[in-house]
Amino acid sequence: MFDLIDLLGADGPLAARLPGFAPRPQQQELASAVARALEQFEVLVAEAGTGTGKTFAYLLPALLSGRRVLISTGTKTLQDQLFHRDLPAVRSALGAPVKTTLLKGRSNYLCRHRLAWSASEGLFDSRERLRELDAVRQWSTVTQSGDIGELDAVPENSSLWPQVTSTHENCLGQECPEYSRCFVLEARRKAQEADVVVVNHHLLLADMVLKEDGFGELLPGVDAVIADEAHQLPEVATQYFGLSVSTRQLGDWLADLRAEYAAGAADLRDFETALRAFEETLQSLRPFLSDGTGRQDWETLAKRRELRAALEAIQGAFEALQPALDALAGRSRGLENCRARAEFLASRLGAFLNDEERRQVRWVEHHGRHASFNLTPLDAAQRFAARMHENPGAWIFLSATLSVGGAFGHFRERMGLAEAEELLLGSPFDFARHALLYMPARLPEVDDPAYTRAVVEAARPVLEASGGRAFMLFTSHRALQEAAGLLRGRLDYPLLVQGDMPRRRLLEAFRELGNAVLLGTASFWEGVDVKGPALSVVVIDRLPFASPGDPVLKARLELMRSEGRNPFMEYQLPQAVIALKQGVGRLIRDAADQGVMVLCDPRLNAKPYGRVFRESLPPMRPTRDLAEVQAFLREAVAAVEEAT
Repeated sequence: MFDLIDLLGADGPLAARLPGFAPRPQQQELASAVARALEQFEVLVAEAGTGTGKTFAYLLPALLSGRRVLISTGTKTLQDQLFHRDLPAVRSALGAPVKTTLLKGRSNYLCRHRLAWSASEGLFDSRERLRELDAVRQWSTVTQSGDIGELDAVPENSSLWPQVTSTHENCLGQECPEYSRCFVLEARRKAQEADVVVVNHHLLLADMVLKEDGFGELLPGVDAVIADEAHQLPEVATQYFGLSVSTRQLGDWLADLRAEYAAGAADLRDFETALRAFEETLQSLRPFLSDGTGRQDWETLAKRRELRAALEAIQGAFEALQPALDALAGRSRGLENCRARAEFLASRLGAFLNDEERRQVRWVEHHGRHASFNLTPLDAAQRFAARMHENPGAWIFLSATLSVGGAFGHFRERMGLAEAEELLLGSPFDFARHALLYMPARLPEVDDPAYTRAVVEAARPVLEASGGRAFMLFTSHRALQEAAGLLRGRLDYPLLVQGDMPRRRLLEAFRELGNAVLLGTASFWEGVDVKGPALSVVVIDRLPFASPGDPVLKARLELMRSEGRNPFMEYQLPQAVIALKQGVGRLIRDAADQGVMVLCDPRLNAKPYGRVFRESLPPMRPTRDLAEVQAFLREAVAAVEEAT
């Protein structure tokens, strides 16, 4: 039997092998709780504050438990970091002979067949796509995993990737000429043989709900699931327990059908007429997509009747095409796939059009020239709990931000966790000495047109005192752009603005410059780790309440009201508290870090619910005195200059 306290202690293997490792009682307590949950097949919900070292705290017991463990992270970036950096470090320090593997969704792996097919068809819209194709072809000869994340030469949003990766619908299976060298099959095989499998939340939910992308159903083969960054799970679960059909899916299906028809059934001239008729019907949607923006409630959509008629026409076009598809299906596996995909898309479209379920909401999201039509449950808790019941074992939910006011009720309700062990661990960092919470006085109300200007003016003397080295985080792109316009040419420090370059490059530039001011929105509120003096100030413009105009949120709040509940206190406030905790968590990332958290929203002190926010934050010393902030930062800057 292993002793986790010793293993995570000053004389343990991690301290001996990992530079900078220091024993932390909170880490040891969390590791012990995870070990108990693994041993006794319990449900554990745990919050571990910044600096706890929660990754090592769950990796140690997972590797030593003898259980088959599935570890799920919030994003593919965190998944790669966990598998390529943290997991090897712990396994090496322990000398544990444990088989581990990384598993992503099918679309993250190169498909050799579709690469060859795309190259021969020449379906590229620019020289840039041709350059990217050449890069992929060269990489395909050396990659061992086929994980497209290895290739930096092609942006992750390139239109090339869908042409050289596969989906569940267009995969040829055993009839594929590259079946014996399939990267997806190899990834599946390794996952079935591994003791520890690292996935992300999207793949976990796909496996739970769809049972198609999880490569032979992962969950029945494991003893435990550890969900890191578990605060993201409720929204991901809601997404997967719903359904969506998009114009991009319809267009991709039609393009694949045309190519398969040309390759295997071009002698049937009449089918070309049917294809053109379907394409014309699909084009009838275009007038409704050009003037839409963002997410819109289906029931209040201005042109809903005309749009519904266009969607019904597409459904009718599917029905008209079905006999011909049935006749062609026997010609090739590709045509059979196209027939099955037509049934799938038509059924989803029908479900969207005909849904009248009170606990679901229909909404439309516009993506430039494309749109998706979505049917989303307002509460995924019962369905998630049912899937957990189908896969008994240890279920461990971890994050730095799961509690609200010291309680886990909000998270447990959203996940359907009727019974669970709970553990709340604060940060080992000395926030009281190393951080100030500055709440500027005399700011206007947040709905005042001059509010963002006032935030910028309140932040400028703080940025001057810190010598830049700051994040300014906004709850909307509109506010970010307004602030960027107000700051350009008025700062003595480099200004980095989200959207000017890719997120990763922005962070690299921020670290390299050492005195920059970075303006960001939602994607910079979490999953960003900048240690040291490069980040000494974080400014948050307002409390991160979700937009009440969002169709899913609006429907959820209306349902709660109809049930006699208080949607603000039970849902909107807890969600905003968790989001704020994520943003605040960017400031202190190391025991030696010092900094000032600037929370500008006057509601923190003017509204009764402001106390819930304040009590959920780390124990930073509060102040409304700018002079105190400037003195604190002068000392911090002097200490950095002396150290360098």
